[in-house]
Amino acid sequence: MSEYYWDTQIEYLRNTRWLYYNDDYLEFLVQKVWNIHKPVNVVDYGCGYGYLGLKLLPLLPEGSTYTGIDKGQDLIDEAKELFSRLPYTTEFIVADLEELTVDGKYDIAMSHAFLLHIAEPSIILQRMIDSVVDSGRVICFEPHWISNMSNFYFEGQEQSDIIQLGILQRLFEADRRSKSKDGNIGMRLPVLLSQLGLQDVQCRVSDRVNFLDQHMDLTMKNRLFEALSADGLGQDPGDYEQVEINLIERGLTAEEARRQYNAERLFSKQFNDQSWLTYAPNMKISFGIVNR
Repeated sequence: MSEYYWDTQIEYLRNTRWLYYNDDYLEFLVQKVWNIHKPVNVVDYGCGYGYLGLKLLPLLPEGSTYTGIDKGQDLIDEAKELFSRLPYTTEFIVADLEELTVDGKYDIAMSHAFLLHIAEPSIILQRMIDSVVDSGRVICFEPHWISNMSNFYFEGQEQSDIIQLGILQRLFEADRRSKSKDGNIGMRLPVLLSQLGLQDVQCRVSDRVNFLDQHMDLTMKNRLFEALSADGLGQDPGDYEQVEINLIERGLTAEEARRQYNAERLFSKQFNDQSWLTYAPNMKISFGIVNR
């Protein structure tokens, strides 16, 4: 069994990525925002099982290529298997991107939910910049957790009872300071890209709003509920003492830890497949042009 954590999360990744974007919005980005009308060579940093390639290659001009790089051998094996059945030119590389240098031959370097896990994202961003040709583009799809957490509507429940925004913001900021992860990096990325010298830096937000509708097709409703649950909505927080210890270690007071636990516990008790809920993940899509 692989010792790399994300190699054990392939099923989770496959079950939840579709919550973030509608295909027509990705098509709009490719054709109207990025104006990609001729074949491009794309490199994907932290590609996982090739999610971005699966979504974007059908939208890119014929002749475009996709190179995926990830530390996980199982993830890369899964990507190779998936793309072996598709009519695209692809390459997949197992490597630690915090150590690997990529040749500057690509038109686009991109990442998806990868930089939030990197202690020094500017180092990886510089390597992404160095991997593209002059006038190439860097595109990052990354989360902004606090806006994510604020974008719920749960019928019959006050949001402030299930989502403790002030406490969560403190936790996210403490995680960033400890360099374990930066779940709010999505809103920081335009600044980092500009500071690293990219031109015409812009940021968009993902369009999808997931609606758990009790009148929707039953198969689709069950799929959506399972995906939302897998993505962390309504998860049982577990043993109070262990949660309290973890939260206090991350910077909360005992009272704040109790409030956060109670909110998570209430959410887990109330959220089920009979709930009415809307939820917008609010992924941020930042991009800019390399001008040497």
